[in-house]
Amino acid sequence: MVSARLVPLVLIFFLAFPVTAMSQQHNPPVPAEWRTFAEQTDYRETPRYDATIDYAKRLDRASSAIRFETFGKSGQGRDLPLLLATEGETFSPESARRAQKAVILIQACIHAGEPDGKDAGLALLRDIAITKTRAGLLKNIVVLFIPIYSPDGHERVSPYNRINQNGPAEMGWRTTSTYQNLNRDYMKADTPETRAWLALWNKWQPDLFIDCHVTNGADYQSVITFHHEHHAGVDTGVLAWERTVFDRVAAKTEAAGNVVSWYLEFIDNRDLTKGIRDFNGSPRFSTGYVPLRNRPAILIETHMLKDYRSRVIGTYDLLRSALEEVSSDPQTLLKVVKEADEKTIAAGRSYDPSHSYPLDFELTEKAKPYHVRAIESHTEISDVSGAPYVTFGKKPIDLTVPFYNDFRVKVAVTQPLSYIVPAQWQEVIDVIKAHGLTFTTLKQPATIDVESYRFTDVKWPTGPFEGRLMPSFKTEPVTERRTFPTGSVIVPLAQPSARVAINLLEPEAPDSLVHWGFFDAIFEQKEYGENYVLEKLAREMLAKDKKLREEFQQKLASDPKFAASPRARLEFFYRRSPYWDPQMNLYPVGRIIKPLDL
Repeated sequence: MVSARLVPLVLIFFLAFPVTAMSQQHNPPVPAEWRTFAEQTDYRETPRYDATIDYAKRLDRASSAIRFETFGKSGQGRDLPLLLATEGETFSPESARRAQKAVILIQACIHAGEPDGKDAGLALLRDIAITKTRAGLLKNIVVLFIPIYSPDGHERVSPYNRINQNGPAEMGWRTTSTYQNLNRDYMKADTPETRAWLALWNKWQPDLFIDCHVTNGADYQSVITFHHEHHAGVDTGVLAWERTVFDRVAAKTEAAGNVVSWYLEFIDNRDLTKGIRDFNGSPRFSTGYVPLRNRPAILIETHMLKDYRSRVIGTYDLLRSALEEVSSDPQTLLKVVKEADEKTIAAGRSYDPSHSYPLDFELTEKAKPYHVRAIESHTEISDVSGAPYVTFGKKPIDLTVPFYNDFRVKVAVTQPLSYIVPAQWQEVIDVIKAHGLTFTTLKQPATIDVESYRFTDVKWPTGPFEGRLMPSFKTEPVTERRTFPTGSVIVPLAQPSARVAINLLEPEAPDSLVHWGFFDAIFEQKEYGENYVLEKLAREMLAKDKKLREEFQQKLASDPKFAASPRARLEFFYRRSPYWDPQMNLYPVGRIIKPLDL
């Protein structure tokens, strides 16, 4: 157990390293009865779940522009809170669309130990609807604000939950009550929180998504960093909108007194001059998943070592600037996402074997110079760990470092017309339903020509990740005629969410359901041959097949490990016999590339 005497020492450490290049602007005074809990405590603390809900309900009662709702339950049964904010009674998806309003979903406390977005969002809605210092922001938009996405983690409160973070005094825990990291769950959807979030998304189909976090990593001057995916898997129109609009949002946030930067993930935190390596947030992450739905997704990462006041105010300024930008021109955003959906639907209507859909990406060796507003540091050898460690000082410095942010396609696949999932794989079908994908269900058995895969070189990790064992493998294409039972589902790709279906059902996608272990049973051998039976079988096969004899002799000569294993030698014949299970390592899902007439 850590002694409480360490708390003052931690505070002294952080006070010794004040925020540099920081002069955030302050809003007009707020009436005492409407100050948030964070403001009341001079940003030393963040409110607990019940206090947060109470404040949200007060906003609802006090303003016709705000409604409080819930959209699901946590694992421990807590309500998932949602605040809707808009003008003109456009509190439903239908009325928002009729009014041509852009819908913005802002999310906080997906990692409940990172509460900056919660306190910033509550203050911003207050200033829009109550104090009116930000009046007019809602004219052309609907804001959906989730103040606490992980309530169970939020209530596992301790001053020791985030060792790297400078405030608040106590904070929540990173995961849910079942130790699931919600920001790894967007594809597999194992948690009730994710299933509820997907239902909310499917209901509203937001036009912009913003997720609020706090960094780890090196020290530098920036209080606010942001990121969005920018590889070939993002619709070109969506990406162009993100780049244009959020360059302006960043500039406005900086003008409000914040030091703003692109998200900084240094190659070596002990030597910043080695440069920055950008990252590809695969669809397991919120801002990797949302682009599959053809929507812009912005990640906010405040800097962990900056004081809580600066982080909350910086988040407030970025959110305010984002709402201003979208509200000033909602039609451009609405046009961009509509066109992206239309392109996705059109691509799914025909099969083009010459066109590849990108599944996974990797950085190239290309780099560009990037200006980092850094802080002086020095490195020395630790007499504790024996390794080099870095100490950051106070003096701001400017560095120009290489920034590796150019992605190439690592894995691609030809897009089929549809996928078919056999009825018995109900857990997979449930995930398809949770994502809101359109599908048809077979009313009777059907025999269909499909493409599929056989898995080879299957390997298993030494431990679980997010509660699942994730196999690695290689794939070999298979084309065959299969009979699918009643209840099997056909998922067409002529739908707006086609990219979700592809990333779920193409095995080599980084967050496919195969990688997440939904099909692990197909890798298990279920029937075995006794050695004395296989001895007889092997001799019969050798006597009948000269080519097989030559293959066996060559294997003995070239593979000493095989030659030394009696069981492997017998297995060689078992696998080549009609007794071997032809469905082992065979992917049950079929790719359909020709129009069906069922």
